[in-house]
Amino acid sequence: MQATGGVKATATVLFPVEPGIIQQLLTDYTHWPDLFDIRMRMVEIRKQADNVLTDIRIQHALLPGERRLLSESRTLSTGGLLTELKGGDFKQYHRVWTLTPTEGGRQTKAEFELLVEIETIVPDWVTAVAIRQELETHFRIVKEKALARATQGR
Repeated sequence: MQATGGVKATATVLFPVEPGIIQQLLTDYTHWPDLFDIRMRMVEIRKQADNVLTDIRIQHALLPGERRLLSESRTLSTGGLLTELKGGDFKQYHRVWTLTPTEGGRQTKAEFELLVEIETIVPDWVTAVAIRQELETHFRIVKEKALARATQGR
């Protein structure tokens, strides 16, 4: 939890596939909801010259109704993705994936950072517990989808 509000999460995740496959999954905006185990739907994807605006609706057991997350994503020149809040029902949203090849480019070391604060009366510590569980599931799903994509390419 942050002193200024919100929850910060960091992780290092090793994926047994090349960084390009992880990059493809992270920038396949139409299928972002498939990377999570919570109900979400993509309302709009607007590709611009150097970024992509996404408008997502998220349903979560901790929160009544749907929450709107309007964000802007940019591909990092070094590999990875930066996503920042542009509007909606969040006070803060900042997510960074940094991808580094390992094992001669056959694997990926992913550094992940998330800072999130939702417009809600739910205490940050409850949000932190939920985010930890959801991220563990998210990383597992990304790994499964990456392995499936890698084996399809062979």
